[in-house]
Amino acid sequence: MGAEADPRVSAVEQDYLKAVYTASEWSDDPVTTTSLAQRLGAAPSTVSETVARLARRGLVVHERYRPVRLTERGEAEALRTVRRHRLLETYLVTELGFTWDEVHVEAEVLEHAVSDVLLARMDAKLGHPRRDPHGDPIPSADGAVELPRARLLTTFAVGERGVVARVSDVEPELLRWCSEVGLGLDAEVAVVDRKPYAGTTTVTTSGSGGDRRTVEVGDLAAAAVHLLPAPAGSPAGGAP
Repeated sequence: MGAEADPRVSAVEQDYLKAVYTASEWSDDPVTTTSLAQRLGAAPSTVSETVARLARRGLVVHERYRPVRLTERGEAEALRTVRRHRLLETYLVTELGFTWDEVHVEAEVLEHAVSDVLLARMDAKLGHPRRDPHGDPIPSADGAVELPRARLLTTFAVGERGVVARVSDVEPELLRWCSEVGLGLDAEVAVVDRKPYAGTTTVTTSGSGGDRRTVEVGDLAAAAVHLLPAPAGSPAGGAP
């Protein structure tokens, strides 16, 4: 991925490649044209046409009724855009005072405009961060990605503990709620109860300041939070 991006890949095509990559980054669910349409907010017919064009250009593999997959070249292009997006989000939060629920839309616009030189200087200024404000890994300049061995909160049993490693940035309102209840990155979490019939998981959270809270987390929110499991027999702690 160290080479420059292919100028023949348009901004729209970059968005599609990034969407395919991020849809499968934390999930094993198949990436379909229908799920891409929902993720991109585009008409299914438009998505089908664009995916077919990307397939003709050797950037994705897609057969009728089969999932969409990135080719090696398509993944390299996707990682370039993902790196730009996540570095920009990190810079906006760290250097410009944005909150984590504000940066996704800003980065969506800027990722297609920022130069490689400016991006490299941002990266150096930030100290070459390995994750963005939501916990998503930032690909290195050569395309290497380190995905934390984190699990969804929904998979943690009562009594299990962990540290928040990632929160999905799809819903800004969810990010704001997580901030309010102490479910930010690196917060220590212990599952104390689960009520499947009510769709809630009760957890205690503890941030860097030592303040501990008890929080009722609905299933939708729990499905957006990844935890790095705490080692057995030790208190939850440590950054992912």
